[in-house]
Amino acid sequence: MPQAATAVAVRPTDVSARHSSGSDFAPLLRAVRARGLLEQRTGWYVRSIAANAAALAAVGAGLFAIGHSWWVLLLAPVLSVFCARTAFIGHDAGHSQITSNRTVARLIGLFHGNLLLGMSVGWWNDKHNRHHANPNHTGKDPDVAADVLVFTARQARFRLGFRRWLTRNQAWLFFPLTLLQGIAMKVYGFRDLRRQSRRERAVEGPLLVIHLLGYVTLLLTAMPLGHALAFAALHQALFGLHLGMAFAPNHKGMEMPDPHGERWGHLKRQVLTSRNIRGGALTDWFLGGLNYQIEHHLFPSMPRPHLRLAQPMVRAHCHAVGMSYAQTGLVDSYRQVLRHMYEVGEPLRVE
Repeated sequence: MPQAATAVAVRPTDVSARHSSGSDFAPLLRAVRARGLLEQRTGWYVRSIAANAAALAAVGAGLFAIGHSWWVLLLAPVLSVFCARTAFIGHDAGHSQITSNRTVARLIGLFHGNLLLGMSVGWWNDKHNRHHANPNHTGKDPDVAADVLVFTARQARFRLGFRRWLTRNQAWLFFPLTLLQGIAMKVYGFRDLRRQSRRERAVEGPLLVIHLLGYVTLLLTAMPLGHALAFAALHQALFGLHLGMAFAPNHKGMEMPDPHGERWGHLKRQVLTSRNIRGGALTDWFLGGLNYQIEHHLFPSMPRPHLRLAQPMVRAHCHAVGMSYAQTGLVDSYRQVLRHMYEVGEPLRVE
């Protein structure tokens, strides 16, 4: 384990160094690197991947053991939780948190994303990297593009027909819509195959098909058709809800840079658009480390177990340079997200 067992604040000399470096971020980066927080945690990830694989195998065995009873539906929430863990591992692999070897990282991503979840890592990495480069920046961040939901009053003004009704009610529909997120991400992956190079498509496409066939075969082999349909519906809905609960608090309702304004530096661009969630080990586990969204955005390749250690350093540095640092509880984060969604749709409700 690197020399980072205890979290420490940035030294005053580190903060003052920004005046000579011309960057608010440079001294923080030096401090984080000096404490070994950007070094890999291979052993931690090997244990996490092995534990998750064992949990998925245990759920699979449980499907065959009780598949002919309606009690099998109790395993759907369990499977959704461990599928979310699988997604978090794929996310970390895409950021080179697990290994700096691109080939190994891609293999880990393909196994956990395409094969186990039926979600294209090529689609996810392309979208997610653009999000990290310009979080909450309309026109550049695909996560705030006007689609089913909108995130600015300007986007809301141009909604017509059914989409206009959606925008008026999007605060109430937000969490129900996340029940479809797991299925939607699978569909987006298949659609993205047209964008991918022939070489990428030749790998990703078959893996997505193998997942789909394997999932259907598993359920129909383990249980009757009616049970299988109910199980699949419940599992996919709860999986989408879990992902929505993990990703929703991170940026929605936070500052959105003016597309025509000054260009923000890395520290400001990542900190002011992100929100952290307070909590302990259970919160870290449930949200896959994404509760340290500020630290993750500042240091995307930082291994997940180091994000908690970096947090006091980042918070102290932001305070030293006079920058706000957003952190709240999990329930309050959802309240803030829904309030933002409600306010965006407000003009359409008073017409």
